This record gives sequence, structure tokens and C-alpha cells, in this order.
Amino acid sequence: SPEQQKLEPQGLEIGEVLDRPKRPNLVNASVVYGLVFTAFAALILRLGYVQIAQGSYFRGQATATTLTHVPVLPARGWIYDTNGNLLAYDLPAYGVFLTQMPGTQQNYRQIANTLAPVFHVRAETIMNTLSTQNKYATIQLFKAATDEQIAFVAEHQSTLQGVNVVLNSQRFYPNGPLAGKVLGYVAPIPAGNTDYYQQRQYLLTQKVGVSGLESQYEGKLQGEVGEQVVQVDKTGTPLKPLGFNPAPQSGATLRLTLDGHLQAIAQQTMMNRVLDSKYRSTIQDAELVMLDVKTGGVLAMVNYPDYDPNWFTQNQVALHEQYLRQPAAQIISSIQSARPPGSTVKPVNLITALERGAITPQTTIFDHYSTVLAPGYTIHDDGSHGWVDPVKAITVSCDTFFYELGFWLGQWFGATATSSGAPPAGVGFQTWLNTDFAKGLNALFGGEYRFGLGAITGVDLPGEQPGSFYYFNLNMKDGNFYQTPYPLQQALSAIAHSGSYPLHSTQSTLANAGIGQSQAFTPLEMAQYVATIANNGKRLQPHLLQATYAPAMQGHLSADAKATWIFPPNVQADLKINPKYLHIAQQGMYGVCNNFQGTAYGSFANAPYRAAGKTGTAQLTQQIDNSVFIGYAPFDNPQVAIAVMVPGAGYGAETAVPIGRQMLDAYFQEHHEFFPKKMWTNGDIPSNWKQMTAYTYPEQSH
Repeated sequence: SPEQQKLEPQGLEIGEVLDRPKRPNLVNASVVYGLVFTAFAALILRLGYVQIAQGSYFRGQATATTLTHVPVLPARGWIYDTNGNLLAYDLPAYGVFLTQMPGTQQNYRQIANTLAPVFHVRAETIMNTLSTQNKYATIQLFKAATDEQIAFVAEHQSTLQGVNVVLNSQRFYPNGPLAGKVLGYVAPIPAGNTDYYQQRQYLLTQKVGVSGLESQYEGKLQGEVGEQVVQVDKTGTPLKPLGFNPAPQSGATLRLTLDGHLQAIAQQTMMNRVLDSKYRSTIQDAELVMLDVKTGGVLAMVNYPDYDPNWFTQNQVALHEQYLRQPAAQIISSIQSARPPGSTVKPVNLITALERGAITPQTTIFDHYSTVLAPGYTIHDDGSHGWVDPVKAITVSCDTFFYELGFWLGQWFGATATSSGAPPAGVGFQTWLNTDFAKGLNALFGGEYRFGLGAITGVDLPGEQPGSFYYFNLNMKDGNFYQTPYPLQQALSAIAHSGSYPLHSTQSTLANAGIGQSQAFTPLEMAQYVATIANNGKRLQPHLLQATYAPAMQGHLSADAKATWIFPPNVQADLKINPKYLHIAQQGMYGVCNNFQGTAYGSFANAPYRAAGKTGTAQLTQQIDNSVFIGYAPFDNPQVAIAVMVPGAGYGAETAVPIGRQMLDAYFQEHHEFFPKKMWTNGDIPSNWKQMTAYTYPEQSH
């Protein structure tokens, strides 16, 4: 029937049994419908209340608040020494910011006039900041506000519309002047560099490294600026933060090759020598560089007088203005001040003469004490050393031997106590100057250059300056000779191309070059040079960065921390020196420290290790000498090389050598070698560092 067909579901086969239809539960359905009706009624009533009763409130609230993006500076990377001692980090500080409120009546001139006397600046300075930063929603006006300044801003919110105090940071150097110039400091972006930093997405209110390692590794230390979304009211007062977009990225952690313990000992040793020296009035700067022979890592670098980087980050420069006016107070003199090396170049000059065939390992001369270098120009050795061979020439530092060596490299013969000698028979003087003389100078200076002398070492510090070579140049107008920079590369090219290089000079230049009086090298160049001798002719790039790490803001960086990058030793050159010639130079340097005739024997006679070295005394003026020492140890398996230079401090053995001995002692005491256990030290920065003169002397300079 039709009624039965309506009950049959589609797809049901004939003969299948149908279930009986169930009767609906009318009670449960009524309850559900009632609840739904009640909920909708409540929602409608609430909506009406909000729109009618509180509509004006919420409309006002919506127009009274807005969102702003506040730049959030990243945490700058922390710096540690090789032993994990903390050298530089950020302290929490409070900055003052202004949030620009478009459409409001912010009176920038009034704000500037109100803040200027409290922050000890001119109102125009604040106005300039506002005008140059006006493209940013939030402008940083001041960093590191004092408690009094913070309180002032809080108390004057009604007249300082949009001005707020925000937690920031300030760079801090916990050890003050310890390696101050090497670390450098941070400062506001220099006015002339704004385009450079803006192209790299910097805020012009950021502080950047402007010297030392802070500048060298700005890209690693700075991190990336983030933004915090903040809800603010119509006065610019923050209501609540709404998260970061994007979050700031902290800078990398740096571990240096610098050993804070050795650095402290080195600065204190140098300070003591300078302050106690009878030459104190003529000493304006002093330098020391200690290198790891195997890696090129800089273990210590002294640049006396050093400064405290905190002076620059804490606005204390004016307090130490007189101290900072000293001639070398603001330069990294170890890499920027080149001075005559004196006899310290004799080992490399000996190697050059042996390689060029000017002398042989068996060459022997009799030290005749006086040598006529040019007509009317006689110079005297410190004493007559009798018969001298190449090894002894270095050990006793025989000037006469190296005068002859210089002459022979330039094909000048016969200089004695009574005669100035002459070029080869039949060769005119000017022809000789243009050919053999130039070739001799090229040989001497070129030999030194390949050891890294007179060249950029490539150390990872900004502002490195190369040393120079000089010759006596005849002034045609007055007939006098003046020391003039020698264009080594130009001369080498000319000799290679044509066999000559026109010069107006005198044979005495060769003699002076032989003993290190016609050159000027930086202390770092000297350290690299002696490390190359210790390393059997392998010249390594000096460097201060050992490794980088993910941000690790802790008091000590553990030795087993996982590095993200490690500085690989970089062999700049393998000089392929004849081992026999190199051994002769090394034996001569061994004698300097261990032979009773050696010029450094007085300081090294009782050393528990065997060192090799060379002293130097270079004349700076008629009355002032440059005290120099280079050395390495242990002799049989060199680990460490050192160069000490104290301009104005007398003989090399008088000032520089004792400093070198103390520092080599300190190195082996820290590394628990050669000394008894009771004399061992650890790698910590000395606990009494802030009581040492190296700390107190600059800090009390006001």
C-alpha cells in the first residue's frame, strides 16, 4: 500500500525485517530548546547593554589606545679570555625614550627644555636627536639614566608627553684597564658613519664598537635589533606589552687567545719598570707582545699607558682628560708605533747574508772596535770582541761583524778602523749606488720583510700600521744626508726589470741597516719575527680571537663549552730556510741567554728553562735609546715568543730583558713547567689586580 511504501527505506531488499520505529523523547527536547533560548536571550541582553549602556566608554577606549613598535636592542656579546675569565659584558641600565604620537600636540621644544638641565646636555642636542630620528616611532634620548633622572621623568609625566623610562643595558669592563686598548670600547655611532650603519639596519641610537676588539668584531658582538609591540594610551604611556615581533637576537660570545693572568702580570711588570726607571722622564710609551708559537695566538699585549674603557662608556673621559692627553694614551702602540729595532734584526740579517753567499758558516773577522763608515764618519763598537764567527756575532752582538755583513751584501769592501773602503775596482760610485748598493739594501730589507718586518701582520685589531725602511738620502740643495723612507717594493721591481735603481746615498746606510738603525718596526712585527725563527721559518698570522660561542651570559666560560667557530692557525708563509743557516742563528740566540758572554745572560743565568733571545739598543736621539728584547722558550721545543720595547729606557739588557725574563717565568709558572709546585699559579686574573699599580695608576689619574 502507499502507506507501507513510505515506510520502506531505499535500498532495502524484499523479505528483510524492519525495526519498529521508536517514539521521540519529547521531555528531553523541551529542556534543550529551553537552554538554547535562554542563552540567546542572555547574549542579546548583554549585547544591548554593551552597545547602549557602555557604548560610549568602549568607543572612547578604542580611540584612546594604540599599538606602537618599540625597538628592543639586543644583548651585546660577552667577551672572555682564554681561561674563561669575563672581560666585557652588559650591565642593566635604564634608558629614556620618547614615543611619537601622531595627531597629538607633543611639544618637542618643551620636552627638550625640560630634560636638558636634568641630563646635563644642551636642549639643541635633544632637538637634534629628535630631528634625525623622527622616522622612528620610538626615539631613544638617553642611555644609563641615574636614579634621580628616572625619578624626575616619572614625576613630570604630565609635561613630558610620550617620554618613558625603559630597561636598557650599559657596557662594562670589570677589570678596568686590563688590556683596555685591546678590548676597546663602545660609543654612539659617529656622526660621519651614520649612512654606513643605517645601511646595515642599525638604529642611530645604538652604541657600536669604535676601537679595539669591540670595533673589530662589531658584526659578531652586536646581534640584531628586535621590536616589542606595546599598547599605549593617548599620552604615550605604555599600558601593556603584547610580545616581540621579531624578538631581538643576542650577539655572539667571544673567547680570546689573551690570557688575563699573564696580561695582568705583564702590565704590572711594565708599570713597575717604567715608574722605577732612571729614564722615566724620557719614557712616553712601552710595549710587550707575547705569542703562542704554535698557533699565533696573542697571549699578552701591553700598550703603556693603557686606559680603562669604562671611562668612555660611563662619561668619565673629562675626569681623566690630562691622562688621556699623553702622546701614546689613546693608540694601540704595539701595532701602531714603529721604532728602530737595533741589534734584534741581526739574526735575520745573518740568515740573509748566509743565503746570499756574502758570508759562510766559517766566516771569521777580527773585531777592530772602530769602523770608518764614510769619510769623516767613524763609529765604535761597545768593545773589542776579538775573533768573531757568525754564532758569536749574535751572542755578543758584535756591531763590527754586521757592519761588514751589510757592506759585503752591497759589494763594498775594505772598511776598517782607518779606511772607509770602496766598491769593486773599476766601478764608479754613482754606478755602484744604482746597482750593487741598491741590491744590497734590497737583500737586507727584503730578508727582513719576508719575516714579517715592515709589513702588516694581519692581526685582528683595527688600525694596524706597518713598519718602514730608511736610507740616507742626499739633499741636492744643502748637500746633507737625511733619513728617507726606502721604497722597497719599487726598488725590488726596478732591479728585477733593469738591474738598477737610481739613488743618491752613502755606503753607511748599509752598515746602519746591518745593525737595525735604518729600520722601524712595531712590537707585534718583532714578536711575529722571533716566533718565525722559533717555528723554523713558518710565519703564522697573529690573532686575538680564539673562538665564538652562542650567547653565554655567565660569569665564567667553561673550557668544554661548544664553540660555533674556531680560529684556525694561519701559516702566512713557509720561508724554506736552509736548516743549517737557521740553526746558526738559533745557536747565536741561545748564547745570548745562556753563554756568559751573552748580552742577556745576566737576567737568564739562573732560569730553570733554556731560552733564546736577542737584545737591541737603538738610538732614537743623541741621548735617548730604545730598549728592545726578543726571545722564545723553551729552546728545544718552543712554546712562547716575546717582544719587549721600551723607547727611552736605555740599553736592551737594562730594561727590556728583565721584563722578558719575568714574563717567561710567569708563563711557565702558570703552565706548571720547570718551576717547583709551590711557585705554580693558575689562569685566574690575580685577586689583587685592583690593588696593583697597573690598575690604580690610571684609575687615580684625576
